[in-house]
Amino acid sequence: MPGAPRRVAVLGAGAVGTLLGGLLASSGADVVLLDPRVAPDAGDEIVIHEPDGRRVAARIGRAPAPAALAAAPDLAVLAVKTFDLAAALDDLRAWPTTPVLTIQNGVGAEDLVAAARPGVGHVAGSLTAPVERPGAHEVRWRGRGGIGLAPVAGPVGGLVDYLVAAFTAAGLPARRLGDARAMKWSKLVANLVGNALSALADRDPGEIYADPALFDLERRQLLEALAVMRAQGLGVVALPGANVPLLALGVRLPAPLSRRILARVVGGARGGKSPSLRLHLRGGAPGPSEVAWLNGAVARAGAALGVPTPVNDALAALVDAATVDPELAASLAAEPARIVDLVARSPRRPPR
Repeated sequence: MPGAPRRVAVLGAGAVGTLLGGLLASSGADVVLLDPRVAPDAGDEIVIHEPDGRRVAARIGRAPAPAALAAAPDLAVLAVKTFDLAAALDDLRAWPTTPVLTIQNGVGAEDLVAAARPGVGHVAGSLTAPVERPGAHEVRWRGRGGIGLAPVAGPVGGLVDYLVAAFTAAGLPARRLGDARAMKWSKLVANLVGNALSALADRDPGEIYADPALFDLERRQLLEALAVMRAQGLGVVALPGANVPLLALGVRLPAPLSRRILARVVGGARGGKSPSLRLHLRGGAPGPSEVAWLNGAVARAGAALGVPTPVNDALAALVDAATVDPELAASLAAEPARIVDLVARSPRRPPR
């Protein structure tokens, strides 16, 4: 197939990078996971535990850095967290013409790539499959989900078609979408669901939706994000495994009806995996969380457009504060009503 990459380098050997690298390897690509913590080797087997219980083995290579590869790959998959993306782009200077696939949550990754690699082939991806990496040589795929893929820059039409076919053949439903920005903002809306509040209250998303006061904050943050999308002229699009337009419709219903409907589906939407911000905050992971590219991105875009986003602004600030203050994190988990109060009293206000 035109545009099919024979050699693929995956920067970021976490759960997402391991899953996507393993699926591409199972489809015939020569895949290398780049991880500075490992020494180069000739190959390695990883096991993908699929949602239906099957175990699929794929053979990949490992290398500590791009310099360890004998030749430039045909595709670089950027599977690092957004806050590590700038360093990954520095590593890619060795491959100035290699097209990239960005798969980060939130919005902002594509702008960083465009600034660092203007005109170079670029595909954006939005993954809706919940995954975990229980060990260096295995990944647990918790719910089928899927992946949306959209061209961003350069002549990547053939590459997008290849990726859609390869991921679909490997069992990950994939779809080509025409507007990368609408896709990424739609995925951001899905990522907001039961995320920041779950982290702050240290409760499962279903519990957030069962609490009327917490659900009110949840609903308001989503309505703010949808208002920012409208102000940008972006439509809400469905992703494989995530019917975001249906979510948007449910959020816009009167609050009591909206809570009853959404509470039924939110708890199982992540395949039993805790939301990313909760895992980061409660797991004590080093470094910043992704909240700056989720709720923070909504707040920044709202400020630029004159769209009020007080709840997203306050939630982003609270998650950042709780990340560096364990006592605050513990107090909010012990008394979630404080979250509602702190958001209401937040000094942050949208520009007039």
